[in-house]
Order: sequence, then structure tokens, then C-alpha cells
Amino acid sequence: QVQLVESGGGLVQAGGSLRLSCAASGRTFDRNVAGWFRQAPGKEREFVAVINPGGGLTRYANSVKGRFTVSRDNAKNTVYLQMNSLKPEDTAVYYCATGIVFSAYVTPADFGSWGQGTQVTVSS
Repeated sequence: QVQLVESGGGLVQAGGSLRLSCAASGRTFDRNVAGWFRQAPGKEREFVAVINPGGGLTRYANSVKGRFTVSRDNAKNTVYLQMNSLKPEDTAVYYCATGIVFSAYVTPADFGSWGQGTQVTVSS
């Protein structure tokens, strides 16, 4: 099983940018789909972005399309989430996860390994 550790969260003003990283351990990372999810207080965990094992295909939630970019470096066992034009409604704990399903309709149940999460807070 892949172990995941997120970093890069923090406090930023609306309109600002953050880059999240997710470092993976294990030799199967480059064969896994990688995804980003987020969970705001009192809300369910929701899909943000997903990238296929080779890194050539991505899908995004409509709420972040055009502002967020997911990428990966398999040589470094790392997946990234570049977040631009941040809004207060982007405030949440962000989680990375790995699985085997690539789709714009993935849910948390499609992912078997999860990181501990990193807090992103966007002030207005």
C-alpha cells in the first residue's frame, strides 16, 4: 500500500496561490491514479482533481477548473496541486489519494490510500 504525505497548505488572501505537494512511498506509485479531494467543516469530502498514472490525462471539478492544475513527477514519487486565484470557498483540508480508477466522476470510495491532509485557508 502506498503511503502519502501532503505539504504546502497555509493561509493566503483571496486571489493568491498555493502549491500543494504529496509525497508517496512505495514502488507502485507510477502505476496508480492520483487524486486530490477536499473537506470543509461540516461538509462531505469532495473531488477536486485527478491525474492518470502517466500524467497525460487530468480531470477537474467544475468549481476549480481553470484555476487549479494537477501534475505529477513519477521520478520523485510526488503529485502536485497548483492552486491559483484562490477564493474563500476553497478553504478546506486538502487530501491526496491513490487508486486505480481514472474518471471525472471518482469518489473517495475509489481510492485506497490517503494522506493525512493539509489545511488551506483563504481569507477574504
